[in-house]
Amino acid sequence: MSLSYRSGGVTVAVEAPRGPWQQRVVEACAGQVVKGTPLGSVDIHVRLEVGSGPFPVEGMDPLTRGAWVGGERVVIEDACASGLDLRFTIGADSLAVEARPRPRPSQRGLALLAPGRTQLLWRAAILQYPVLWWAGVKGGVPMHVSALSVDGEGVVLAGPGGVGKSTLLAQATSDGAQALSDNLCVCFGSTLYGVLEPLRTAGGTGRRMPHGRRETAWAARLERVDAGRILVLRRGSETEANMVPIPTGEAARVIAAGTYAAGELRRYWAFASTLALGTGLGPAHPPVVGSAGDLANGIPCSEVQLPATPSAPLIDLIQGSRAVGLGKQIPTGA
Repeated sequence: MSLSYRSGGVTVAVEAPRGPWQQRVVEACAGQVVKGTPLGSVDIHVRLEVGSGPFPVEGMDPLTRGAWVGGERVVIEDACASGLDLRFTIGADSLAVEARPRPRPSQRGLALLAPGRTQLLWRAAILQYPVLWWAGVKGGVPMHVSALSVDGEGVVLAGPGGVGKSTLLAQATSDGAQALSDNLCVCFGSTLYGVLEPLRTAGGTGRRMPHGRRETAWAARLERVDAGRILVLRRGSETEANMVPIPTGEAARVIAAGTYAAGELRRYWAFASTLALGTGLGPAHPPVVGSAGDLANGIPCSEVQLPATPSAPLIDLIQGSRAVGLGKQIPTGA
C-alpha cells in the first residue's frame, strides 16, 4: 500500500509492507498521512523492502567508507547508524529511495532496550533526511526551529534543544494558533516549510521517546509560513517571563548554533555531503549561517527569558513582543 504526505515543501510517497513497518510509517506521519498515491507529481518515492539482502555494488565505484556510486545511483550501507541500507536513484525531477532493513545484532538489541531511539534513527534515515536533502537541491536550508501562525503572522521559535519550544507550541495550538512544525523546517529565504514529525512533549499520549517525552499526532498543521517575527527562548531563574528586543545578528546566531547542535540533525551533515559528492547535486554543506541571517533580516527579534515553571501562555508573549519598543527591528550590531 502507498502512503503519501507533504513535508519540507515536497510530496513524499511511501510503499511499506503491511504490518509493523507500515504502522511505523503511519506513526511517523503524525496523523497527516493519506492512503494512496497523490494526484500530480511525487517528488520523493520511498520503498521499504523487508527481507532482502544487501544492494549489489558490483561495477559501482567506492564513494567513501560504506558508500558507492554508479551512474545515477548511490548506495549507503547502514545509513545514519539506523540499520537500514539505502539506494538512491536520481530522476529527471524526482528522487527514489529504496530501503532494506539489515540491522546488526547490536542494533537489534538497541531496538529492544530503546525502541524510541531506534524509531528516531530509521525515521530520520528514510523519511526526514531525504526530504531535507532533496529540498536542499532545490535551494532550501535545514533549520532547527519551531514555527507557527498566530493571527496570520508567522512566528519562529528558536533556541537550543530542551528549552521548551515543543511545550509552548502545543500550548499555543490549544489556544488557537496554527502550527507548522515541532523541531525541523526547511528555509527558503523568509519562507519556512515544516518537516513532518510528531509533536513530542511531556504530556503526549503516544510512543514514549527519549528525554521523558511522548509523541502526539497533529490534529492539523500548516505546510508553510512567511516569518514575521522571531522569539529566541532561554531558560532563566525568575518567576515570570521577561522579554527584550535583540539585534537580528544575535537571533541569527542562535538559530544557526541551535541547528548545528540539534540532535535531530547530528547525522544529517555527513548524509547530505555523501549524496552531494555522489550525485553532484546540492551544496556539499548547507549554508545554514547565511540562511539564518537572511531569515532574521528585516523582522522584529526578541529574547524571551522563560521561568523555570511556565507561566504566561505563548500567545500572550507574542502579543507582548508586538508592544511599543519590541515590535521594531534592531539591526545587527546595535
